[in-house]
Amino acid sequence: MEKLKVGIIGPGNIGIDLMMKIKRSPYLETRCVVNIKESEGLDIARNMGADASAGGVDYMIANHPDLDIVFDATSASAHVNAAPKLKQAGYFTIDLTPAAVGPYCVPTVNLTEEMLNMDNVNMVTCAGQATVPVVAAINKAADVVYAEVVSSISSKSAGPGTRANIDEFTVTTRQALEQVGGADNAKVIIVLNPAEPPIFMRNTIYTKVKNTDIEVIRSAVEDCIKELNTFVPGYKILLEPIIQDDIVTTMIQVEGLGDYLPVYSGNLDIITSAAVNIAEKKAQQLAGGAK
Repeated sequence: MEKLKVGIIGPGNIGIDLMMKIKRSPYLETRCVVNIKESEGLDIARNMGADASAGGVDYMIANHPDLDIVFDATSASAHVNAAPKLKQAGYFTIDLTPAAVGPYCVPTVNLTEEMLNMDNVNMVTCAGQATVPVVAAINKAADVVYAEVVSSISSKSAGPGTRANIDEFTVTTRQALEQVGGADNAKVIIVLNPAEPPIFMRNTIYTKVKNTDIEVIRSAVEDCIKELNTFVPGYKILLEPIIQDDIVTTMIQVEGLGDYLPVYSGNLDIITSAAVNIAEKKAQQLAGGAK
C-alpha cells in the first residue's frame, strides 16, 4: 500500500524520535516538519528528506494540505492554539501533549474504529501510556475503586516541554486513569530523579480493589504486558502484583528502544511508540484492514 503522508509539529526530542520510528514504518512517511524557529531538529528532518520549516503550523497547512496524519509534539498551550487550524485543514491529528483537546487514546485499551474516525486524539502523557493499561487490566479483573500512580523518570529525560507541562501532566494522567483505566478515583505523582547514571522510567501502581483474587489479577496484568510488548518491547514488570487486604501493588519499568533518545528515556519512547501504533492502525483502516 502507498504510505500515508505525515507531518510533525515540534522537532524536539519527541519529534525527532517520531521521525526515526516513522522511517522504518511500512505504513508512514514523514513529508513535513515544522517549528517556530530554526533548530537542530529541523536540520535532521531536512537530512531525512522532509520539507522542514520554521514557519510553524501555518506553513504546514499552506504547503502540505494533503497530509494524512499530523503529530503535535509541542506543548499543551501550543496545541490548544493549533488544534482548530488542524481540524479545519482536515488532518487526523495525534496530540502528544497533555492538552486533551481530543479524547484520550491508550492503544491497548480503547483504540477503536470510532476513535480512528475522530479528527484529534490525545496520547494522555508518558505516565498515562505506561500505567493506564495496567489499571484497566486490574479494573477488568477486580474492579478498581482507587488508583494511585508514582511515576519516576530521569531528570535528563525531562526536557523543557515536560517541565512546562507538569500541572497538565498530573491532571491529564489522573483523568485518563479514571476515564480510560476505569478507576473510580485516582491520584498521580511524578518524580524527576537526578540519579547518575540515569534511571529507567519506573511506575509504581497501587490499586484498591473490590475483588481480591490475586491470581486472576496477575493473569490480567500479564496479558496486558504481552500486548504492550508488541510495540514497546522494553515494557516489563519489576514487581508482579501483590496484595495486602484489598490493596494491589505492582511496579513497571520502561526501557526505550534507543532510536534517537537514550534507552533510559522510556518515558518518551513509550508515548512515541504508542502514537506511531495509532498512526499505523489508521493506515490499516484506510486500506480496509482495520480490525
